[in-house]
Parts: sequence; C-alpha cells; structure tokens
Amino acid sequence: MAVGGGVGALLLAVIVLLFGGDPGDVLGGGGQQQVSTNAQEVDLAQCRTGADANEFVDCRMKGGMASLENYWTRASPDTPPATAILFTGQVDTQCGAASSAVGPFYCPLDRQIYLDTSFFNQLQGQLGARGGSLGELYVLGHEYGHHIQNYTGALQASQQSRSGPESGAVRVELQADCFAGAWLGEVSRGQDALLEPPTEEQIRSALSAAAAVGDDSIQERVQGQVTPHTWTHGSSEQRTGWFMRGYQSADPNQCDVLNAGSVEDY
Repeated sequence: MAVGGGVGALLLAVIVLLFGGDPGDVLGGGGQQQVSTNAQEVDLAQCRTGADANEFVDCRMKGGMASLENYWTRASPDTPPATAILFTGQVDTQCGAASSAVGPFYCPLDRQIYLDTSFFNQLQGQLGARGGSLGELYVLGHEYGHHIQNYTGALQASQQSRSGPESGAVRVELQADCFAGAWLGEVSRGQDALLEPPTEEQIRSALSAAAAVGDDSIQERVQGQVTPHTWTHGSSEQRTGWFMRGYQSADPNQCDVLNAGSVEDY
C-alpha cells in the first residue's frame, strides 16, 4: 500500500501503524538496516532532573523508559530491556524504512521502540486527545508492552487473524494497553522512584489518548463511518477499558486478553 500526502493519508498511515504495526508493510524497505543518522537514542545527557522531564518531552521519554525498565525487570525478569529511538523525518529499521507519518511503533526484529515526538501534537490536534504528559507516557508504555509480547509469543497472535473486533490483532493491541495501564497503576501507588503518582486529571488525559486512537474514533474522522470488520486495534471503549483494568490492578497478569472469552471482558 502506498501512502500519499495530505491529512487523510497521514491518518490512514496512523490507522495501519499506530501502536505496533510493521512500517515495512506500508512503506517498503526491510532487511538488515542501520538506524539513520537523524535518529537519536533516548539517552540524552541534558536530562538530569525531574524538572527536565516535566519541561522537555525527550527527557520525559527517557524517564519513562527508565521507569518501564524497572517495572518490567520485576514483572518479567527474563525479558531483556527494550531501547527507545527518537527520530525526525525518516528512520531505517530492521522492519523497514519509516517516516514520521507512521506514528510510534515497535520493531520486533531489532527490539526497539521508534517514535517522533511530534506525534504527540497530532494526537492532541488531529485525533482529539486532551494532551498532557501522562497521555504521552501511555503511548510509550503501550509500545513497551509490545516488546514484552515479543518475548512471551503473544505478538504472533496479531498475524494469525489480522482484522475484526475479536481478532488476534485487536487482542494484542488491547493487551499492550492493559500493560501500559498496569505500569502506570504501580506508579499511582507511589511505588516508583522515578515518576510521581498521577493526578485524576492526568489519568483522564491518558484515557483520552487511548480513546483517540480507537479504530472507531479514527474511522469516523477519516471515512465518516465505522467498519468493525476492518478493526486492527480495538474501539475507543475497549482500549480505555483494558487500560483501566491494568491500571486498577497494577498487575500484568490481569491482562490476558488473548485468552479472554471476549475482548469486552474487562
């Protein structure tokens, strides 16, 4: 599938790739490629304090990655940490070449999270989320969830049935939402030394971000109608429901969407 210019095409790319797609499926490329020179690992020397993280989104991503690593080292000790790559314009990955238009994604071949932080402006502007730091951390936590799935084998379920409201693809995405919620649920209990417990308003912003990237919400904006048989990520209600299941329990073991009787069982 080729993706042209314009807002509609940009949102189409988001539908295909946002939160876990393979950029090679849409944009071509593939093979053993190196990260391009306009990409930057989230290991920024100027990010030293909590104030830096509050002010700069790049520093916030670094702090979020450190917190996620701490959480998943305890919750899934056999899984090696993921790496996050910030990029602008275009990046080459082992899953293929990707532009900023694809939104955040995880590449299972090189086990890295890729994101252009300008996406957060699009999330708030074109997709209608409230914005805010916790919504941004939800995005990061979701992608880290795909890294965990890559090691548990759950990620493969997205290839077994690729579309539909009860498909493997939807279940994988909802589990990643639940994983993000479980991590932030632990943060809310004051058990994280790197992040302060979120406020109710911040939780609402995270829920807003999850709802904004529901298949039904995006389809309504792009094509003016909802077509559930084409869903690959789940509805806004499902995404927020599974996020809250993880958040309220702070336990990733409560996130077994793949074996749930229905994706509505949150």
